[in-house]
Amino acid sequence: MKGHKVRDIMTKALTIDKSEMLSHALDLMEKHDVRRLLVTKDDELIGVVTQRGIARALGTRKKSNLPASSLHVTTAMDEHLMMISPDDNAEKAVQLLQGEDILAVMDDSLVGWVTPNEVLAILHPKGYAGRIMKNPITATPSERVVHVRRRMYKEAIGRMPVVDGDQLVGMVTESDIARAMRAFRDMVPGHQQEMRIRNLIISDIMSVNVKFVRPNTPLQEVVDMMLKGNIGGVPVLDLRDNVVGMITRRNIIRCGDD
Repeated sequence: MKGHKVRDIMTKALTIDKSEMLSHALDLMEKHDVRRLLVTKDDELIGVVTQRGIARALGTRKKSNLPASSLHVTTAMDEHLMMISPDDNAEKAVQLLQGEDILAVMDDSLVGWVTPNEVLAILHPKGYAGRIMKNPITATPSERVVHVRRRMYKEAIGRMPVVDGDQLVGMVTESDIARAMRAFRDMVPGHQQEMRIRNLIISDIMSVNVKFVRPNTPLQEVVDMMLKGNIGGVPVLDLRDNVVGMITRRNIIRCGDD
């Protein structure tokens, strides 16, 4: 990482105008396999929209009868956005991403962005998964999606392992929730949405065949797995296949090259 400048690791930023609809934002995220877009107004950068923000916007009762195709990006936009110069050292980007989800790279105008993926690509963490894993916050297959969504917001996390007992049976992410909320808004009549959404359970939307690691998995292997699959986090399983931890990109960024 030493010697790298931000310009060496930044990638092209994906933007969307504030006047566009949330459905278009989700389409762009899915097309480019990203979780966020920078928001512009008259080509000026004004904020960021994330899948978490979209899930929150689509889940609010104030707009409960409106489909994603009727809600503007500003409905889910966050005006807080950290900026960095392309001439800054990459170490600064690593430090900032310990508390931020994205950095906009500015040189008079927007020239790129730095996300956790760009930082992970230059890190070479030492040690094993068990050293930095966090206690897992889990969901069950029968839990209601609306309850899990609230817990995700409260805990400020983007994914939860889904367990039956202590055994891993799936993963649910803020992306899964955003897509589910969009589908309901677009397909279910307005007067039925609240009841149908409240009855939606995690097993309806979770992913299965989830990638996982062991406590003795080298951290570099965890990084390689995340980068190859564009995965934001992986559960840690013991030898009995019980979920004993969770590792996210931010966990790894916080430990750096140590």
